Amino acid sequence: MADHNVTFYGFTPVPRDPDVLFDGHPKQDVFKVDDFPLPDSPLVREVKAFVKKELDSQTFNHSNRVYIYGQPASDLGVALVKTHFPTWSYDFETYYLACLLHDIGTAERFLSTTKLSFEFKGAIVARDLILKLGGIEDQADSVCDAIVRHQDIFVKGGNITMIGQILQLATILDNVGIRANLIHPLLIETTCAAFPRNGWSKHFASVIEKELSLKPWCHTSTFEVPNWKQGMASKFSTDVRGNEKMRIFD
Repeated sequence: MADHNVTFYGFTPVPRDPDVLFDGHPKQDVFKVDDFPLPDSPLVREVKAFVKKELDSQTFNHSNRVYIYGQPASDLGVALVKTHFPTWSYDFETYYLACLLHDIGTAERFLSTTKLSFEFKGAIVARDLILKLGGIEDQADSVCDAIVRHQDIFVKGGNITMIGQILQLATILDNVGIRANLIHPLLIETTCAAFPRNGWSKHFASVIEKELSLKPWCHTSTFEVPNWKQGMASKFSTDVRGNEKMRIFD
């Protein structure tokens, strides 16, 4: 018997390589932020309260923009998913939890108090929190897996979960502007109005530089040039600061 939770919680495998996914996908459907209401279950409210306590407002707004850009299919249709992959389906709440918690490892409470890369520490924190608040294990595992892998940007082969893929696509879009052509400019404009960037590019670049300084072995260093060493300029933070697609909104 098929496991319903595989589909419901977003474990369905899809190609990891976005170039494979988006081959022949020039379409942009016209959506705005109001088309995508945020989930509001008791679990979401508790996780949101935790995130607001631990993260600064810029990171919290980024997390909400990531949800809007990648929200799963609904009767209204959606941005990345409905426009390009109308047959994809997964739980709204689970994806929103992944978005809210994907950068929790950058919180001061966690970033400088562990030797783990922020994605891995954040994934552990997220999984423990969801289970503590009454979420089921498959939901917690889906969120955890997506957060662990959300910066595996240069991996080409193999598969990833649906939720993991959309989380990656939406975060790199907001952070660097990659594949911003896949969603309509009106959605970017209205999303940035609802959840202002407030200098997000500069802010996140400084977080990158801080982690590289604290943990030169961290996973974020995979964005750097070969043989990168502590003290060298960060290519990743430079790319984030140079996000031309979002500069007008910063």
